[in-house]
Amino acid sequence: GTRITITLNGEVIVDGDIAEASNNQTIDNLPHPGLLNPSGHIGFLGHGSKVKFRNIRIKEMGN
Repeated sequence: GTRITITLNGEVIVDGDIAEASNNQTIDNLPHPGLLNPSGHIGFLGHGSKVKFRNIRIKEMGN
């Protein structure tokens, strides 16, 4: 489905539906190019600040 939940340090920080988020456009007012792709890559962004990641776990969800 299109539902996503992100947990950070045991606390849910994102709980939403990607289909609802797709109503918004990108900063250049274009549709998001890959928002609803069923597979692909995951990117980690720091928005200009130094960031470090460790112990990242990604679970594949069944259909």
